[in-house]
Amino acid sequence: MSWAAARRVLAVRLDTLGDVLMTTPALRAVKEGHPRRHLTLLTSSAGAVAGRLVPEVDEVWSFDAAWLKAGPAHADAARERDLVDRLRAGRFDAAIVFTVYSQSPLPAALLTYLAGIPRRLAHCRENPYRLLTEWVPETEPERGVRHEVTRQLDLVAAVGLRPSHDLLSLRPCPEDHLAAAAELARLGLARRWAVVHPGATASSRRYPAAGFATVARALVRDHGFDLVFTGSADEAALVEQIRDAADVLTHSLVGRLSLGALAAVIARAGLLISNNTGPAHVAAAVGTPVVDLYALTNPQHTPWAVPARVLSHPVPCAPCYRSTCPEGHHLCLRGVPPAAVVTAALELLRPEPREVLPTAAVPLAPP
Repeated sequence: MSWAAARRVLAVRLDTLGDVLMTTPALRAVKEGHPRRHLTLLTSSAGAVAGRLVPEVDEVWSFDAAWLKAGPAHADAARERDLVDRLRAGRFDAAIVFTVYSQSPLPAALLTYLAGIPRRLAHCRENPYRLLTEWVPETEPERGVRHEVTRQLDLVAAVGLRPSHDLLSLRPCPEDHLAAAAELARLGLARRWAVVHPGATASSRRYPAAGFATVARALVRDHGFDLVFTGSADEAALVEQIRDAADVLTHSLVGRLSLGALAAVIARAGLLISNNTGPAHVAAAVGTPVVDLYALTNPQHTPWAVPARVLSHPVPCAPCYRSTCPEGHHLCLRGVPPAAVVTAALELLRPEPREVLPTAAVPLAPP
């Protein structure tokens, strides 16, 4: 069966929120390749939360892979055998394994091979022989590094799949919009307001709390902003530390929002100020400008197709590809002066609150 004729397609992206969102233009290309194509996304449990909000995806399967950094601590081959059985029962015509260039596609490719999926596509550094039917040789980073969106679009283009447009895709459901509207109404915000998301899973990608506090103080006291802090429940202590140090009136929705409601809040905001983490890609998907405090851990995850300022401080150790700063100085972020963040925020802030229609039939696009 040709790729053009494939009706049931499996997309494998076993990473987390931001990686899934940066794959959505490629997923759109796959979905649009056949008028009656059914697209299943196989992703991590964290990625599945985002995948269920992607309108191009018909079905989401969750699997935390033992061969990835965020996988389960204890390997159990029975999980892989069960997955092969499920894949075989899915009767897929084709599978695409999406990876960053530092990952091997071969474990996932082997599972799709054992499941009898006839067409199998991936980037691969070494010759995969019959594990892949279509092999795109890996050229990164030796021949330069592409943005993650471009990388995945190039992969599916190798089998003739191209999207109608290349914006990120994320659609909160009506209940998400209602929850966001209720939370924001409770806060009673002024017309100039922004979201601040100071957390990140990797310590190497966190701008210092003291820096966030200085930025918050200046934006509220000197420029009349309202600021809404967001984050997961386990980031509450970090956010309260920042708010206390800022010593100005700010608001917190930490631990109160689902991913869909967070996306709906960010869609209404005039701006997001964030580390290089999932919400920066959420903002890109819903068209909200981003001030991205971008640790120089890797170069390919900047905000896509949205007004943005990417702030970092040059360091000789970049890119380090590490979750913990190997030098211990965090200078690529610590070296960014709070005044630069404030200036970027003033340049990008939308002057009016954004009206968002919860029943929109298409993903929100940048203005």
